[in-house]
Amino acid sequence: MRAPQKAAAVLICLAALAASACSCGGAEPTPTPTTSVPQGRIVFTSDRDINVSAPVPEVYIMDADGSNQTNLSQNASFDWEPLWSPDGSRIAFIAKRDGNDEIYVMNPDGSGQTNLTNDAAADLEPAWSPDGSRIAFVSDRDGDREVYVMDADGSDQTRLTHSGGNESAPRWSPDGGSIAFVSERDGQAQVYIMGADGSGQTNLSNSAGGDSSPRWSPDGGTIAFVSERDGQADIYVMDADGSDQQRLSTSYKWDWDPLWSPDGSRIVFVSLVEDYTDLFIMDADGSNQANLTGDSYNDDSPVWSPDGDWIAYVSWRGCKEIMAIRADGSDRLNVSDRPSWDWQPTWAP
Repeated sequence: MRAPQKAAAVLICLAALAASACSCGGAEPTPTPTTSVPQGRIVFTSDRDINVSAPVPEVYIMDADGSNQTNLSQNASFDWEPLWSPDGSRIAFIAKRDGNDEIYVMNPDGSGQTNLTNDAAADLEPAWSPDGSRIAFVSDRDGDREVYVMDADGSDQTRLTHSGGNESAPRWSPDGGSIAFVSERDGQAQVYIMGADGSGQTNLSNSAGGDSSPRWSPDGGTIAFVSERDGQADIYVMDADGSDQQRLSTSYKWDWDPLWSPDGSRIVFVSLVEDYTDLFIMDADGSNQANLTGDSYNDDSPVWSPDGDWIAYVSWRGCKEIMAIRADGSDRLNVSDRPSWDWQPTWAP
């Protein structure tokens, strides 16, 4: 789903919440963890604070066990999609407080909130470079949606793509030398790659079906992505030069949102099971595929803990809840546990 579609979905869902006064009651009890709890911090989006008589998303932070939940953005407008900088010293997020979508940054305590893009157009999908010095993003300031890059303080904003087709999902390579992204310049979505300066733009996936959601392996040698070349969405991998493309997921339905474990040995992804979605996990070669959450709720948006032991995710249980589960499927717990919509978790590095 492209950024504008995601934003529209958020607005629709929040409007529904305001009209129906969403209730999170009636969910099954959350199993109590039997051993240790997850460590670190998680930023996320929540609509629990009512501003201007309606639920409005804001950026929150909490300890990974669910304690110390705090509103960071503290603003009456829409703030969402938080993303930690690689060193954990700053948080980028999207804000609509200036009348349009802008990329802001702030400190982990909520101080120092600064509009980086400061442009009249929609600026979305921020992606930190591995060294934290630059941010790639998507903007429609020149008409269609193109990939831009700027310094981490908002200076030197530079357009990288000039295709005339919509571009999205910029993802830096681990060494910071390349950016994978999705381009519709060929009539349908394909995974492209370019140098960090915009040079050498090349169609990597180059298939007859739509390809999206590129994710670099931690060593930078492989890219996982989603492809519809077989009639439904599946998880594929390819070498960083586009060679050796292989289908990994084996579901006869839809699989999407692949995310590598920190050590690169496993991939977690979302799969449609009957009429709901579960998290699945597999080895990096596609073997040992297993249903991780295995419940009757819609589960999505997985993120790994830095040590690879836990996975945070979003589960629809009347409202959206942020859950945490061990990578082996044990010790599941509801960490946000509030009568509100909580989503878009990101674990601190």
